[in-house]
Amino acid sequence: MNQSWRPWLRGWAVAAVLAIAAPQMAVAQTRPEIHALAARPASAIFIGNSFFYYNNGIQGQIWGLVRDASVPGPKPFRATMVTISGAGLEWHDVASYFRPNAIGAYSFDAHNNVVFNNIAKLFDVAVMMDCSQCPIHPRLAGVFAEYARKHAETVRAHGAEPVFFMSWAYADRPEMTARLAEAYTAAGNANHALVIPAGLAFARSVAERPALDLYAPDKRHPSPAGTYLAAATTFAALFGRSPEGNGYTARLDGDTAAFLQRVAWRTVRDYFDGSPRAAN
Repeated sequence: MNQSWRPWLRGWAVAAVLAIAAPQMAVAQTRPEIHALAARPASAIFIGNSFFYYNNGIQGQIWGLVRDASVPGPKPFRATMVTISGAGLEWHDVASYFRPNAIGAYSFDAHNNVVFNNIAKLFDVAVMMDCSQCPIHPRLAGVFAEYARKHAETVRAHGAEPVFFMSWAYADRPEMTARLAEAYTAAGNANHALVIPAGLAFARSVAERPALDLYAPDKRHPSPAGTYLAAATTFAALFGRSPEGNGYTARLDGDTAAFLQRVAWRTVRDYFDGSPRAAN
């Protein structure tokens, strides 16, 4: 929903976080127009690349957070992931992911039995991410904008809401943060879609606790802590609720999980300029 704007990333604390994380970068000026989903999603498809599937997949961690949280609505939250290694948005045939009796038609229960699902509606939301550099690459930024629009239209044509996942800077290229934030926020506004500010959460965490490594050795993909932070930020943005105090920790120690939960909520709150309202 459209809401009135106040200056984005308000307050000296957030500005200090970003300044510490990347002293030379300029804070993105575009403000998000969409602050919440119209309704609490009961299902989601995550469309992207290895940033989503590292550490056994972001969708499983979001499911764990939802299962533990006091989130109203149908449970358990159903999530599916379609990823291609290295993929940009244009690599994905999103219309094919909404075919009946295909993706999500069956799954596995806790005892490893195949369960055939009777699904009236495939997905409520489609969370989409481009390749890690594509939105800001001189040859690929236009492709990002084009396919953000095309895929948003496709998702809505199938009765779901598009959501864009703002990816993070590489560990050794913190200047990517502001540029990715600007690109994803602009795409969200252009397509009237919610944006999940995962990249800003990474920058805040690095600034506040630099010893906590959010990255795999390649300095690009997420470590287990990085995936947990991305999942907690996604939970906060999709449901408009704080993950703080959630008992699901993805096997991280309690202090680390609590810190990342706090970072996720503060980032989402500040990105939307105040606490986002809970989805109905």
